[in-house]
Amino acid sequence: MAMAADEIETLIRAGIPDARVEIVDLAGDGDHYEARVVAESFRGMPRVRQHQLVYAALGGRMGNELHALKLSTATPE
Repeated sequence: MAMAADEIETLIRAGIPDARVEIVDLAGDGDHYEARVVAESFRGMPRVRQHQLVYAALGGRMGNELHALKLSTATPE
């Protein structure tokens, strides 16, 4: 079962309250997304830890309801 882009955004924002989130449906199938997450709370964290926080916010849906997610994270400039 596919996930809606707005649901992904809601989950990420709930888990990372200061995040600015952009979601793009890459294939138009509701199953392959790109997410760009920018958050001040990422400052000083290695990129791997930033990605772990995003995946944690998705609550285990990665690989289940959410098939593929191209993820990029950053801190505000």
